[in-house]
Amino acid sequence: MTRTTAKLVLAVAAVCFAHAAVAKSSDRRQTMRVQADRSDCVVTDGGPCVLTGNVHIVQGSLVIEAARADIRQGDGDIQSARLTGSPVKLRQEMDNGGTMNATAAQVDYDLRQDTVVFTGGAVVQQPGRGSIAGERIVYNMRTGQVQGGGGENGGRVTLQFEPRNRTGERDAGDDGND
Repeated sequence: MTRTTAKLVLAVAAVCFAHAAVAKSSDRRQTMRVQADRSDCVVTDGGPCVLTGNVHIVQGSLVIEAARADIRQGDGDIQSARLTGSPVKLRQEMDNGGTMNATAAQVDYDLRQDTVVFTGGAVVQQPGRGSIAGERIVYNMRTGQVQGGGGENGGRVTLQFEPRNRTGERDAGDDGND
C-alpha cells in the first residue's frame, strides 16, 4: 500500500462526516488494505496512480468501493483524487455506534482546498442524525460547511433531520389530543 493511497482514503473518509469526531477514531490507526483488478502508478512525484476494476479499500470500519480511483500527487502529497463508480460507496462506523453511508457517481477530493465534492445522485446518510441528497454535495473539511444542490437540470436538494427523541414517547405535557 502506498502513502498516496492511505492519504486518499483518509481524505475521502473525512468528507463523509459533519464533524471529524463522528468517524470511528480508531480507524486511522488501522492497517489499510487496497485491492483492484489493475493498477497503473507512476512512482515519481507528480505522477498519477490509477486503480481500476473493483477498487476495494478497507481501513478499520471504513469501506470504500469504486470502479476507479485516480490519484494525483505533487510535492510528496496527494493533490487530488477522483473516485468513480456505479456508484462509489463509502461506509464507516461512528464513535457513537451508528454507521455513515454515502453514495455518488463520482467523488472528487481537492487536498489543496480541503474540499470533497460528491456528484451524480449523491446521498450521505448518518442514521440518528439525518441525511442529505442531491446531484452535488460539497463538504469543506476546513470549515465543516456542507452545501447541497439539485444540479443544473433544476433538481432539488433533500435534507432529512432525525428527531432527538425517537422512542415514540409523547413530550411532557402532551395529552395526545391534537
